[in-house]
Amino acid sequence: MPETTSVSRSGAFRAVGPAGFLDQIRVPRYAERTDLFDEIIAETHRHFWDPLDTAYIRFDEPFDMATETVMPASIVPELNSAVADRLTAEQRVWFANESARWWLSSVLHGEQGALSLSASLCHMLADPGVVEYAANQAREEARHVTAFSRYIHTRWGAPMPASDVLGGLLKELVDLTDVPRKIVGMQLLVEGLAMGIFASLHSKSQDPVLRRLTQLVMTDEAFHHRAGKLWGRDALPMMDEKARNGVEDWAAQCFQILMFNMLHPSQKQALYAPLGLDWEWVRDAMKESYTSDVRRAEMSESTNVFRVLVKTLLHAGIITDRTRPLYAQWVDLGALAGEGEGTVGDAIAAEGLEFLAGVNAARRSRHDTAA
Repeated sequence: MPETTSVSRSGAFRAVGPAGFLDQIRVPRYAERTDLFDEIIAETHRHFWDPLDTAYIRFDEPFDMATETVMPASIVPELNSAVADRLTAEQRVWFANESARWWLSSVLHGEQGALSLSASLCHMLADPGVVEYAANQAREEARHVTAFSRYIHTRWGAPMPASDVLGGLLKELVDLTDVPRKIVGMQLLVEGLAMGIFASLHSKSQDPVLRRLTQLVMTDEAFHHRAGKLWGRDALPMMDEKARNGVEDWAAQCFQILMFNMLHPSQKQALYAPLGLDWEWVRDAMKESYTSDVRRAEMSESTNVFRVLVKTLLHAGIITDRTRPLYAQWVDLGALAGEGEGTVGDAIAAEGLEFLAGVNAARRSRHDTAA
């Protein structure tokens, strides 16, 4: 019989053995299902929504892209620098909306990454219950891909390509064969980053369609976030020191890549070229305005993308005294610990669940009447 490797208290996260798929069709395996994710799986119906059903969201609601900005121009770093002085009022509106397009395209690529990550775990894990959860999450990530693709196509016509940094990191995560790092990458890094991005988009967007979209997506992401916490509690305590340190160091490395490289002007050259701006000049202009103090001030906001990510890693037990200094230079970890595990996204997701309860009840009523 092929052996499986387990790094969790319950055995839920044991990887399939060297026989791969043949290990998954061992007859005894079908009875080796743990119940770690049963509660989350049972609640799937509560946050069902269909991005192609106008009862949930209408992507064709009008929005004047020529005069209005999807996100406030005040939160676009370039427009708080000397870059703004070189642009006309019309160009500033265009740039703000192209920046939103760039961000949302990155979200779309991230959702595709989450979909591929979830699907890959279905043939990497042995526990039938965890495989069922991963399949569930893959289906939910697939509707996020559909939804963000539809929104971007409606507002701009097409998404922008993934930046080298984001594309490279997502490929690394999808291609990983190490189960613990793959789960940390999906459930803590990707989902932690997503909760921050969606909370920020929802709270600041001036487009009602985007606010509705992010609220709907967060009803799913809240459950994905819970799954990451379950992994941290179940698996981390069972790792030996070397494996645990390896996961912690890798997460810290990914955090630094995301924070310092993903938003670097070198990754956003497609936004500058139509305006005749050299990305290196933009980089130098932003150095004067987007200082470390400004970055720290931004990370004090509850909806800040990287603050939410650090909070996720902290409460999952991924940040210890070994790596605390790296994060502490940007955010008050004591304050984050004192806030508890909840995030600003939880309240948004709760409101979304109330909305879905009403829509889905009406759909069931129509179905029952027709039957």
